[in-house]
Amino acid sequence: MAIFQYSHIIFITLCTIYFIFYFKRIIRNSPLAKVFRNMHRAHEKITQVLNERGGTYLLRGPWFFRIEILFTSDPANIQHIFSKRFSNYPKGTEFRNKFEILGDGIFSSDFEMWELQRRTILSLISHAKFHTSLERNVWEKIETGLIPVLDYFSGQGIVVDLQEIFQRFAFDNICQLVLEYDPGSLSAALPYIPCEKAFSVALQPLMYRHVLPERIWKLQKWLKIGNEKKLTESWKAFDDFLYPIISSKEKNNRLDVFTAFENAYENNNNNNVNFSGDLRKFLRDSLLGLLFAGRDTTSTCITWLFYLIATNPLSESKILDEIEREIIPVKNEWRFFNIEESKKLVYLHACLCESLRLFPPLALEYKSPIESDTLPSGHFVSRNSKVVISFYTVGRSESVWGKDCLEFKPERWITPRGGIKHEPSYKFPAFNVGPRTCLGKEMSFIQMKMVAATIVYRYRVRLVDGHLVVPRDSLMLHAKNGLKVRLFERNV
Repeated sequence: MAIFQYSHIIFITLCTIYFIFYFKRIIRNSPLAKVFRNMHRAHEKITQVLNERGGTYLLRGPWFFRIEILFTSDPANIQHIFSKRFSNYPKGTEFRNKFEILGDGIFSSDFEMWELQRRTILSLISHAKFHTSLERNVWEKIETGLIPVLDYFSGQGIVVDLQEIFQRFAFDNICQLVLEYDPGSLSAALPYIPCEKAFSVALQPLMYRHVLPERIWKLQKWLKIGNEKKLTESWKAFDDFLYPIISSKEKNNRLDVFTAFENAYENNNNNNVNFSGDLRKFLRDSLLGLLFAGRDTTSTCITWLFYLIATNPLSESKILDEIEREIIPVKNEWRFFNIEESKKLVYLHACLCESLRLFPPLALEYKSPIESDTLPSGHFVSRNSKVVISFYTVGRSESVWGKDCLEFKPERWITPRGGIKHEPSYKFPAFNVGPRTCLGKEMSFIQMKMVAATIVYRYRVRLVDGHLVVPRDSLMLHAKNGLKVRLFERNV
């Protein structure tokens, strides 16, 4: 009996060793393994593969991982998914599972909940006093936060990470606009604000959830290790920041934003919308979505803008010439311009569009069809399968933008009459596509012009020698190593 048991153990051990080496060889040579090996440069690798495969590629992992993801950057597929068959491609339950940290916010919701969020936000930003508040808040933060901080670093001759400065600026600004609360993260001391940092920290684990098998990241979450530990800590930072603010707003002293979302909750509760929690959680989810959009989209675009103009000095000169021609002559000195005047900065607008084309803030989008479908490219997608759309690749495709697609060329956005050329969203998806097109697009351009024009007019921005600026492996296209520069004051 003992001999049988020992023989049995030896047999199982030998079989286990065989299967380990067998599957190791399979995994090592699989497309999935290539993805893991290139996670440090995921967006470039995805772009390389998609451009080699005509814009669409089906990634299959070993059968025991049950991974099958269709990647695409084909504009025809994008238009089909986001517009023509919009109702068939919701975020889906799997997306909500991956992005559970966002709750019922606009980025993760579908159907009735998404429509409720969109209506509420649209009512807020369409209000007559919204743009007045936006203009006032942006210039106030530039005057009291951005300029003093940049003057300090410039005066001291200290290297500064512009990406961090822009993230702090955007975070303070959106908090002031939405919550009427300034967390004060933008100062020369660069204070540590857990919630502000949590936005950047959370993005990498969310990216890995799209590649790792669900069982793996859920095990990490249960064990509280690795990227999932970071995500849990970020979740806590969001809650610790937002819930006290929500609690501090008395019923008779509600902000317009709080009132709008509270009314949306109370008027739709027990109707068609299924909320995942009580009113406080709904407010938390809704506000978090607004903070997420306000901090990361604008700060990411401006970061890459200054990287691009720092490496293309002629564009910097043209922006400065335009500012001096269109804004300065009124009083022959720097001044804060209004929203209507910002429309005169056509070349700066074109530079922002070119930055968004090459470095869209949201690099990847995720969809899951309700019913099976065939894409214009001829690829079949089964029900509840995974479809990942690479917005990053679209801007780097010769078939879409021509042989000069990798060049920073703002002129491609300017019409012969001197206006901004319109490009369809499925070709320029920086603000998403179809019904889910970003509601804050105009607001973003206004803020970015104000910030960019101020900095270009006041400073010469120079990259630190040897500083490598590459995209980070996260869903939001941050610069992996920041944007380290030295600032030199102009004669202002």
